[in-house]
Amino acid sequence: MDSRNEARAGLLVLALAAFTAVTTEMLPVGLLPQISAAFAHSESTTGLLISLYAVMVMLLAVPMTLATRRVPGRRLLLIAMASYTLSNLICALAPSFELFAAARVLGGVTHAVFFSVCIGYASRLVPVERAGRALALVSAGPSAAFILGSPLATALGEAAGWRAAFVVLVVLGLVTFALLATVLPSAQAPPAARAAAVKGQRRDAVTVIAANALTYLGQFTVYTYVTVILLRAGASESAVAPLLFLFGVFGIIGLWRAAPFLDAEPRRAAIVILSVVVAGVLAIGVSLPSLVPVVLAGIVWLAAFGPVASLMQSATIRADAISPELSGAWINATSNFGIAGGALLGGIVLDALDVRALAWVGAAPIVLALALFVLSHDRAGARQRLLRRPGVSF
Repeated sequence: MDSRNEARAGLLVLALAAFTAVTTEMLPVGLLPQISAAFAHSESTTGLLISLYAVMVMLLAVPMTLATRRVPGRRLLLIAMASYTLSNLICALAPSFELFAAARVLGGVTHAVFFSVCIGYASRLVPVERAGRALALVSAGPSAAFILGSPLATALGEAAGWRAAFVVLVVLGLVTFALLATVLPSAQAPPAARAAAVKGQRRDAVTVIAANALTYLGQFTVYTYVTVILLRAGASESAVAPLLFLFGVFGIIGLWRAAPFLDAEPRRAAIVILSVVVAGVLAIGVSLPSLVPVVLAGIVWLAAFGPVASLMQSATIRADAISPELSGAWINATSNFGIAGGALLGGIVLDALDVRALAWVGAAPIVLALALFVLSHDRAGARQRLLRRPGVSF
C-alpha cells in the first residue's frame, strides 16, 4: 500500500473512532427516560450527566493535551479507545447510578483528550496544505454518529433495553481498537518551525479559536431547541425524527461539497460558510410559524454548518502557532463551551421571549465570528496570512 492509500486508510479509521466517540457521548440523550427509570432518578438529575460530559471536555481538553504531549499519538489513541470501551462496559453492567455516573465521568475525561489527539494525528498523516480535506474526512465520523449512530443505538435501546445499546458500543469499541492497532499508519513528526510561532501567528490562532467559540455559541443557542422550533412550526411529533435525519444528511452533503475549498480557498470558504449559516438561522426566525419555509431554511442552515468543524480545525493548524494537538484541544474546548453556553442561552431566551427570538439571538455571535474572519484580512495586511491558500487537492 503506497503512502497516500495508507494515509486514506488511516483517516477512515480515525473517522470510525470519532464515530464511536460521539455515539458514546450522545447515547444517553435518546435513552434518558429508560436510564432514569432503571436507577429511580429523575430525568433532570440523570440529564446533568450529559451537561457534565460537555463541561469536563471544555475544562480538561487543553490541560490534558499538555499533560499527555509526550505520549506518542498512536498509543494515546489506543488508550483513549480502550477507555471509551471500558466506560461503556461499566455503563452496561452498572448496578447503581453512582457507578453509572463514574463511568460517564471516565468517558468525559477520555473525550477531553481524544479529539485533540485525533485532529492532530489526522493532520500529520497528510501535508499541511491538505489538512482541510483530511479533517473533513475524519469529521464525517461525528456527522454520521449524529445521523445514524445515535438514532440506531437509541432504537436498539428502546427495543432491547438501554444496556444492550451500551453492549453494542463495547463491541464497536473493540473493533475500532483493533483497526487502530493494525491499520493506522505512523504520523510524521511535527516540524521544528512550529515550536517558535511569531506574534502574528499566535494572533491568527486566537482569532480562529475565538471565532469557533462564537460560532458554536450561536449555533447551539438555536440548534439545541430545533425540535421545539419544528413543533411550533406545525410539524407532528412523528415527523421530527425524519426531519432531523434530513437535516443531518444535508450537513454531510455540505461537508462533502465544501471540503475541496477548505484547502483551495480557505479564507473565502470561511466567509461564505459563515454567511450562509447566518442567513439560514435568520431565515428560521422569519419563516416561523410556517413549516415548509422553516424546513427549507433548516436545510440551508445545517448544510452550511456541516463543514464548520473542519474549517475551524484546519484554520488553527494553518495558523502554525501551536501544535496540531493543542490546536485540536482549543477547538475541542471552545466547541464544548459553545454547546453548553448555547443551550443555556437558548433556554433563557425561550423562557423570557419566544421561539422566534432564538434565531435573532443565535445569529448575533455567528455574525461576530464572521466579522473576525473578514477583518483579519485588513488587520493582517495580507490576503492569505490568516488562512493560507495552498491550492492543492487531496
